[in-house]
Amino acid sequence: MNLFGLMETSGSAMQAERMRAEVVAANMANAETTRSANGSPYKRQHVVFAANTGDPNFLDSMHTSTGLPASAGGAFSEIATRGITNLIGLQTPLNAAPGVHIAQVIEDQAPPLKRYDPGHPDAGPDGYVSYPDINPLTEMVDLMGATRAYGLNSSAVQAEKGMIIAALEIAKS
Repeated sequence: MNLFGLMETSGSAMQAERMRAEVVAANMANAETTRSANGSPYKRQHVVFAANTGDPNFLDSMHTSTGLPASAGGAFSEIATRGITNLIGLQTPLNAAPGVHIAQVIEDQAPPLKRYDPGHPDAGPDGYVSYPDINPLTEMVDLMGATRAYGLNSSAVQAEKGMIIAALEIAKS
């Protein structure tokens, strides 16, 4: 891999970590949302990363390691040639430069937390209100991880730029 390929890899990781931080921020902002557009409490979102391998058979082999079912019609191959459209509408071709991308953003399947508050407008007949199962400490740890990974990839890009500048200086002399 050349230096510019390393920059593309770090750049793709920075984009993925930025989106991860945005999803965490949305989770934190909606920690007390008892009614979303579909009438249920907000569901915590998770970001799923996947590698850009450039290999069209990547998804056919991926299901064995992730436990995803392989379909008889070769749906994984079809997805690999078209790219993946995830829940937030991102289209990512799998023949992109090596690196990482967001495969999808999934909803947490944890049941909502019940709190007794009979005066709340969303309270059920028993007086309990359903709140999202979002722990602010978990979200802060996820945000710190995303921030740290973003910063490390930024440092890698800066180091790569330094190597390119040094190579140009050597070529000048």
